[in-house]
Amino acid sequence: QVQLVESGGGLVQAGGSLRLSCAASGRTIYAMAWFRQAPGKEREFVAAIGWSGVNTDYADFVKGRFTISRDNRKNTVSLQMSSLKPEDTAAYYCAAKRSLESRTYSSNLQYDYWGQGTQVTVSS
Repeated sequence: QVQLVESGGGLVQAGGSLRLSCAASGRTIYAMAWFRQAPGKEREFVAAIGWSGVNTDYADFVKGRFTISRDNRKNTVSLQMSSLKPEDTAAYYCAAKRSLESRTYSSNLQYDYWGQGTQVTVSS
């Protein structure tokens, strides 16, 4: 069983930055991702990273603003968010998928484990 614990959410003004972190238990190789869900909306893909850290993928609406990275020595994945907009307000979830491939995955149905979420609120 894998546990994912997110941190780093909070309240920020539009144009500001936040860094989310996700700590994963265990040493199994995982592809990782961030998803988000705003009230009344479906959970949506934000960014993904393969187990090696070489391959990354982003939703169009965050390209150029968000950066996903990982540190496999520490079993952590991070999401650096810049130029935040009010529409980025949502609960952000870390997800993990057992994978020996270095590819990324962008569907929430592909992930095996989820964190509890961390709230990001961007004020205008």
